[in-house]
Amino acid sequence: MAIPKLSRTKPKSSRSPIWVLTITISAIALLYLFSSLISTTGSNPLQTPILQFNNHVYHSDSDKFLYWGNRIDCPGKHCESCEGLGHQESSLRCALEEAIVLKRTFVMPSRMCINPIHNNKGILHHSDNVTSEERWAASSCAMDSLYDLDLISNKVPVILDNSKKWFHVMSTSMKLGSRGVAHVEGVSRADLKEKSQYSKILLINRTANHLSWFMECKDRNNRSAVLLPHSYLPSMAAKKLRDAAEKIMSLLGDYDAIHVRRGDILKTRKDRFGVDRTLHPHLDRDTRPQFILCRIADWVPPGRTIFIASNERTPNFFSPLSVRYKLAYSSNYSRILDPVVENNYQLFMIERLILAGAKTYIKTYKETDTDLSLTDDPKKNTKIWQEPVYTKEGC
Repeated sequence: MAIPKLSRTKPKSSRSPIWVLTITISAIALLYLFSSLISTTGSNPLQTPILQFNNHVYHSDSDKFLYWGNRIDCPGKHCESCEGLGHQESSLRCALEEAIVLKRTFVMPSRMCINPIHNNKGILHHSDNVTSEERWAASSCAMDSLYDLDLISNKVPVILDNSKKWFHVMSTSMKLGSRGVAHVEGVSRADLKEKSQYSKILLINRTANHLSWFMECKDRNNRSAVLLPHSYLPSMAAKKLRDAAEKIMSLLGDYDAIHVRRGDILKTRKDRFGVDRTLHPHLDRDTRPQFILCRIADWVPPGRTIFIASNERTPNFFSPLSVRYKLAYSSNYSRILDPVVENNYQLFMIERLILAGAKTYIKTYKETDTDLSLTDDPKKNTKIWQEPVYTKEGC
């Protein structure tokens, strides 16, 4: 049965996401051929179906689905070049917002692409005798190990793309003919919402940009267009991660917190005269202990406990702060974290909850006008390479 194309798109190669989705749907339809014949019991198979998912009944007139793809911002075959959790969450929020606008259930990838340097399973990459499935496992982690899907579903309903629910949706879409699937790559969100030709379709296949789902949200600078705040997904952490964060926060008691980004953004290159240049000219200086002490003096009184979350790899780098403060790190709570944390994504999600729970939270960059930050350099890359500055008057 042909899959309807309701939008004019460029020709795709045989390995396009649309082709893969179509073949998958066809295979599932064949597997369910006999069961579908029995289930219809002589009724018209193009009539509105009722899908039974556990204890919830999904009716195609009111429960429709939105699919964006099976990987979030995973440009490489094995995810070595994915940008990191922050970028991926921006893209995931973009997709969830579209599901809210279209009033559809979002089909979430069952695994999150993760750079092997953030994943202990990355050791698999050192072997030449591993299967592609093992490589994918080494470069990804289960989505429900990061997020509480039931908690997310309180705001926008979600299902995983390896669930029985999704299996039933794809099978049913083949029975519905022209009302089953619409491939809408390049179609605007406004058109999907306003044009009646999409309103009765069971499954909308967005086939989002595989390099960055975020590219589908071109109006991100318009604050009124943002339906989910930056803090939304961090607060949706899986229960075991939230529990670990709560245990650590209870041990910390009354504390303040600093997030110090260094390793991933302290990049320099030499210009044609051999002079070092950087995109963040003050960042290296502003995130060093002596300048941190100077910056936070008016915000954090002496003797306070400060929880530090950082990707700085130099041992004891922040020790000079102990002349004024009591310092705490995630590594101080390995007894709580070791049974829970499998990769750096999970660790970072726990640390974000701890940072957010502090009495005074100081970020690396200012994200809103009311934020406290270590540097005044803009967070957004200006693409202007400047000479780094290492001195500051009065510090």
